[in-house]
Amino acid sequence: MTPDLVGQIAREAIEVTLFLSIPILGAGLVVGLMVSLFQAVTQIQEATLIFVPKIIVVFLMLLVLSPWMMRKMMFYTEQLIVNLPQYAR
Repeated sequence: MTPDLVGQIAREAIEVTLFLSIPILGAGLVVGLMVSLFQAVTQIQEATLIFVPKIIVVFLMLLVLSPWMMRKMMFYTEQLIVNLPQYAR
């Protein structure tokens, strides 16, 4: 296993991780910005107000996107297993 191959596998793993996490993190960011805007407009400065909507949205996103995420993870894992003999050279 060459250092280039290890770097390629690590890069692909990071890409898959980012690709799967960006929609959920983006939804949390949008909800956080909306709640922050609501807090600024109403001058409610409660620090815990932001957590409940973000948790609900993140869980809903996980429920909605989990089939897609599982397909992506399964494809990546299958490619690692299929290419395992090439990696062992």
